[in-house]
Amino acid sequence: MKRIVVLFLCFPLILVSQPTLQQKIAQMVMVSFTGTVIPESVKVDLQQRGLGGIVLFANNIVSSNQITSLTSQLSSFSKSQLLLAVDQEGGKVARFGSTNGFSSTPTAFHLGTQVNREDSTRATAALMAGWLSKTGFNINFAPVADVNVNPLSPAIGKNERSFSSNPDTVSKHVSWFIDEFHKKKIITTLKHFPGHGSASADSHLGFTDVTNTWTAKELQPFRSAITNGEADIVMAGHLFNAKIDSQYPASLSYKTITKLLRDSLKFNGVVISDELSMNAIALNFQFDDALKLCVQSGTDILLFNKSIYNNQSLTAYIVNVISKKVNTGEIPSAMIDSAYERIQRLKQRILTGMHDQVAAVIPANVQLYQNYPNPFNPSTTIRFSIPVSGFVSLKIFNVLGKEVAQLVNDERTAGNYSVQFNASAYAGGVYFVRLQTGSALRTAKMVYLK
Repeated sequence: MKRIVVLFLCFPLILVSQPTLQQKIAQMVMVSFTGTVIPESVKVDLQQRGLGGIVLFANNIVSSNQITSLTSQLSSFSKSQLLLAVDQEGGKVARFGSTNGFSSTPTAFHLGTQVNREDSTRATAALMAGWLSKTGFNINFAPVADVNVNPLSPAIGKNERSFSSNPDTVSKHVSWFIDEFHKKKIITTLKHFPGHGSASADSHLGFTDVTNTWTAKELQPFRSAITNGEADIVMAGHLFNAKIDSQYPASLSYKTITKLLRDSLKFNGVVISDELSMNAIALNFQFDDALKLCVQSGTDILLFNKSIYNNQSLTAYIVNVISKKVNTGEIPSAMIDSAYERIQRLKQRILTGMHDQVAAVIPANVQLYQNYPNPFNPSTTIRFSIPVSGFVSLKIFNVLGKEVAQLVNDERTAGNYSVQFNASAYAGGVYFVRLQTGSALRTAKMVYLK
């Protein structure tokens, strides 16, 4: 009889609900809508389809109280942590400004070239980060990491969106900008990979070829932020660069996203496309083909400035198209799984106030980081990194060496991970967490104050 009881008690632990393919794909979609009233279709996308994110623009924002209420409503419709994004670079690309109850802000060019002082950039970033934090956003589509190679570039230089023509200066200001947003628990986005600053065309309007103007120095601000563990999200631009990929623009390019950004620069965080309805994509690719190529590239989130396509839910349409391409083998299911995993890690960081932040760059060796908080009561976040894919075991032991919990026991791809441990069912005291993968074994001490 005792054996039957034990099995019965353990049974709920085995029946862990796993997301369906459709739910995973829905998490990879971020849409927008016009105005201050949430469309019924978006409510359905959030409540029933599991839409992963919303980006809002100036037309959605009337005042501080209004936008705070709107983001709260959106979050209430989502069954999981919702990604809520906005473009707040400062200057000409600013959704918060003097017209909707906030204030005007200087451009990146003013801060990085005309002033070029750390305190000025930090003060501006801190002000804007405070606005996002207060009004319920958790992602900023900034800072611009593009180098101001062409001051007359219609999308970047002409609008003063780049900090400087000097890559080192851009790297410094990007770092200061990110740090101030991190202090307010806001995720940031480096854009537009692999560099938009030399372009003579605007990807909003059409095909943008940087083959003859782009140089490797434009990677430096991205590389610096990734190496320093500052990069949360990287946005891929719709930039055609035959030096990297002679067939596809960056946002649809496996060579750019997976081979360059992930393999060469070692970025293991979330990659988001630039808005996929821009003419650089819309005028040159069939919609379904663009969806397929974007996912195949290794991009995690597909960004759109609308929520309706052909008089139906854009989210539903995307989920249907990509699901079919996974089922036919055109898109490997492993790419969906990897994207979903990276998105969930990002959402976990938001949920835990970014205390579990791990550098997006994968370390050369197996790492088991100190849990946070420590001491803890009753929950703590355990972070670890593995440089190569393989079987991973993460277990908790009490001071007597008895195993009390198994948190991970499966195959994992190379990357950085965070896992929650809730000790409310256990006695207070000293515990040990043990990470094992391949021949590597790491152990760390934790203290539970009950």
